[in-house]
Amino acid sequence: MPLINFMVTFGNGPMFLKAVNCFGEVKDKIFIANLMKKVIDEVGHQNVVQIITDNAANCKGAGEIIESMYPHIYWTPCVVHTLNLALKNICLAKNIEGNEKTYDLCNWIIEIHGDAVQIKNFIMNHIMRLVIFQKFSPLKLLSVADTRFASIIVMLKRFKLIKRGLQAMVISDE
Repeated sequence: MPLINFMVTFGNGPMFLKAVNCFGEVKDKIFIANLMKKVIDEVGHQNVVQIITDNAANCKGAGEIIESMYPHIYWTPCVVHTLNLALKNICLAKNIEGNEKTYDLCNWIIEIHGDAVQIKNFIMNHIMRLVIFQKFSPLKLLSVADTRFASIIVMLKRFKLIKRGLQAMVISDE
C-alpha cells in the first residue's frame, strides 16, 4: 500500500506517530503539505522545528509550502536519501560525463557486493552450512533489500564484522 509515515523525534528519541494510506491519491506537493499541516496541528506547531522528507520534487515543494505557513519550521532533505543517490551515481553511473574516473575507482564496490551475495546465499540456502556458521559467529548474515544502494554498504559492513567467523567456518573440520 502507498503509505506516508509520520515520525517525531524528541528528548526520548524517535517515535512512530501515524501512517496515512494514500491509495488512489495523487501525491503532489499540495496533498503532502496538507497531510503535514494536519500532523503539525495535531502536535502543535510550537513543538515542531523541522520536517525531513526524501528529495523528491513533490516533497521539496510540500516543505516549501510548510515553511511559508510556519516560518519557524524548516524543511530538510533526508541525508540518508541524499547519500544513497550520491553513492548510486558514483558507483553505477559510468556513462555520466565527468564520472568515468570516479566510476573506475569505485565500481569495485559492486563487484565485492556480488561476491558477498553469493557467499550469503551459499550459507543461507543450506541449513547445515547455516548451523555451522552460527557456531562461529554471534552475528547473523543480513538479507538486505536492494531497494536502496546504501544497503550494499550495510551488507559489506556486516561482512567485515563476521569475517573471522566466516574464516573459522571455512577451515572447520565440520
